[in-house]
Amino acid sequence: MTVTWSSGYNIDEAVPFVEWAMKGHHQAQSRSPAGTLTFTQNDMCGGAARGVGWRDPGFIHTAFLKNLWPNMVYMYRMGHMLQNGEYVWSKTYSFKASPYPGQDSLQRVIIFGDMGKGERDGSNAYSNKHPGAINTTDTLIKDLDNYDIVLHIGDMSYANGYISQWDQFLAQMEPISSKVPYMVASGNHERDWPNSGSFYDVDDSGGECGVPAETLFYVPAENRAKFWYSMDYGMFHFCVADTEHDWRIGTEQYAFIEKCLASANRHKQPWLIFVAHRVLGYSSNEWYGLEGSFEEPMGREHLQHLWQKYKVDIAFFGHVHNYERVCPIYQNQCVNNEKSHYSGTVNGTIHIVAGGGGSHLSDFSELDTVWSIHKDHDFGFVKLTAFNQSSLLMEYKKSSDGEVYDSFTITREYKDVLACVHDGCEPVTLAA
Repeated sequence: MTVTWSSGYNIDEAVPFVEWAMKGHHQAQSRSPAGTLTFTQNDMCGGAARGVGWRDPGFIHTAFLKNLWPNMVYMYRMGHMLQNGEYVWSKTYSFKASPYPGQDSLQRVIIFGDMGKGERDGSNAYSNKHPGAINTTDTLIKDLDNYDIVLHIGDMSYANGYISQWDQFLAQMEPISSKVPYMVASGNHERDWPNSGSFYDVDDSGGECGVPAETLFYVPAENRAKFWYSMDYGMFHFCVADTEHDWRIGTEQYAFIEKCLASANRHKQPWLIFVAHRVLGYSSNEWYGLEGSFEEPMGREHLQHLWQKYKVDIAFFGHVHNYERVCPIYQNQCVNNEKSHYSGTVNGTIHIVAGGGGSHLSDFSELDTVWSIHKDHDFGFVKLTAFNQSSLLMEYKKSSDGEVYDSFTITREYKDVLACVHDGCEPVTLAA
């Protein structure tokens, strides 16, 4: 488990660490040292981030808590040992350690994208670009005991170069991120800036070019400037892509995606999930419809054969600010007529847009997309519940009331994952 926090103390002023112990075992406390990073105005690529939006972020500390017992609750607090020997402490928090990879137990995952931040006193009413952010946050806080990990799939704070907005967003999310693992993906509002190496030559990050997000959030990437990584959580294997870098065939990221999908041990981790910010699959978004492909240009053309070959269960996307569920699909064709209870062989990947985390909503196309099963022009999030290695539940909940408005189940056995499907068959020899 990693713990990240910020302070005003550089390493020549105080030594940062985390003190932690299993709940009920305070006599066996451990201390884990923290590394310290920061970023400067000169690290920004331009725009507001390098000018009027700049604010010194202080120092960001990250500690690694190791040798945790799976599923046990731990208490922890952040500390700084000052040069005079005195200590400065945070309040005490708690978290539940992750299950062992492949462990067969109840595991629950929250997924959404495109949140932003809001003011509880209404002071942002004039330019209220993220009207659902507080509702989503509060609904998730109320339900904290009923999920285990969060995946925020890009477009987090929408600071757009105004660095203090990261502080506001992180304070908003602290009741959640201090108790459960809070994993993130990179979006256009974190990364994109002209001539900075981003795949899209636009100014959506306000000049941040990924630097604050890469520093504030630890993810197990080989290079956090390239925000793609794999992650295991119990029976889930996640492949998190970075749509703000090139993903096409022949690229470094494409090789990572295939390696990540291929590395899943489907016997122990049957639920294979692909995650990315921009919609590399299917969306009935109005703008995508005008583009003519109902996807991010060049998206699924390069990746759908990988999803099919490795039998990805669900692909999640944000960027489009609404909710949509697509049938199990391959090459623009629904491969299953079922809508609520899927079972048996994995014939195609279910695509879900979960970009209604809080930012202004996106309109759907007026065209009828035959592969779309459920659409909702509202704020909400997705909850995945793995009951065991053969049973998975997906629920879409509205932020306004936390109630379920769409759902489906997947029930299958290991042999169903191994079974041959179109463009997803292992080679067979006639030799005996």
